[in-house]
Amino acid sequence: MREIRIAAAQFENASGDKAYNLSVIEKLAKRAKEKGAQVISFHEQSVTGYTFLKDLDYEQLYALAENVPDGESTEKLIDIARKYDIAVLAGILEKEGEKIYKAYVCVDKNGFIAKFRKLHPFINKHISPGNEYVVFDLLGWKCGMLICYDNNVIENVRATTLLGAEILFAPHVTMCTPSPMPGRGFVDPKLWENREKDPVSLRLEFDGPKGMRWLNRWLPARAYDNGIYIVFSNPIGMDAEQLKNGNPLIIDPYGEVIAELKSFEDDIAIGLCTSDKLTLAGGYRYRNARRPDLYKDILGQAHTPVTKPVWLQDKK
Repeated sequence: MREIRIAAAQFENASGDKAYNLSVIEKLAKRAKEKGAQVISFHEQSVTGYTFLKDLDYEQLYALAENVPDGESTEKLIDIARKYDIAVLAGILEKEGEKIYKAYVCVDKNGFIAKFRKLHPFINKHISPGNEYVVFDLLGWKCGMLICYDNNVIENVRATTLLGAEILFAPHVTMCTPSPMPGRGFVDPKLWENREKDPVSLRLEFDGPKGMRWLNRWLPARAYDNGIYIVFSNPIGMDAEQLKNGNPLIIDPYGEVIAELKSFEDDIAIGLCTSDKLTLAGGYRYRNARRPDLYKDILGQAHTPVTKPVWLQDKK
């Protein structure tokens, strides 16, 4: 039986301050290694910050973006991985030619391993969508990556699983934003400022319909239906003007949460993944029971994708 111990991280990133964000990534990578983790996964755009990207023009975005894998931030991540002998996954704004992508990279002590580009970017019109799924080997496991909104589209998770992924890394910057769903919305930043004096009010918001009550409606189902592990990472605290609730998770192929962090600090949750669950889980049987002859033409019909959340509807 194969085993792998993975850390899912949360931290309060600084918008546009790569040096600071990389310093926190190093601190948490060191902590994860000391606690026995072999891999650590950080949130979407963890190197740059996320929400502030919506207000940048093309030139500003391009100046912030880097080549991957030979850019400075990827090289720093490799240095961290080599220093602490731990695989590191983190989010970077990538440039290639004139195009800009939201990338997620995996590195270890031997160097660059894999890169994925977000399929459904929406934060800024100048960011291009990726056009391929990625599955790669990591410490004897087949791993995939899908960034934030990509995981909401169930076909993306199934496709990545069918390509062989056993563990899906799912970096997000999510929750605590408006939606037509009752109870959803922003969380007042004043609650964050007052978190030491009144942690209960903040926790109620983070765990309620604005936060985890929404995420828990669907993310465990992605793991359960496909019979895979999902590693969810998310920032804590202020991301530009928006408050985020962190709460990194590791979900097993039964759809059960095996590691979770309930904290307002920069920290990690660590879970042990074992290969026996991959074939014992219902999702394994469901994949084998598929009848693509019934629906391959339905799923393959021409379709124009539209990706834009409610909270960005007024942003051109």
